[in-house]
Amino acid sequence: MRGCVVASRQGMGRIAVTQVRSGIGRPRVHRRTLRALGFTRHQQTRIHNDTPAIRGMIRQVRHLVRVRDVEE
Repeated sequence: MRGCVVASRQGMGRIAVTQVRSGIGRPRVHRRTLRALGFTRHQQTRIHNDTPAIRGMIRQVRHLVRVRDVEE
């Protein structure tokens, strides 16, 4: 993925996902994906486990979010 930080393959990492662009005017499936990731407003950050399901959702809305690793 462009602009995404790849987590280490040892164990399940954590990633911080921040919504940087609005979902207004976007296709319904993109708005629903933002909602599934836990976003309720613009510029909000959510912490998720780095799983293939979450990565797939991030890939679908990669133009609306920013991803970074979280140090624990």
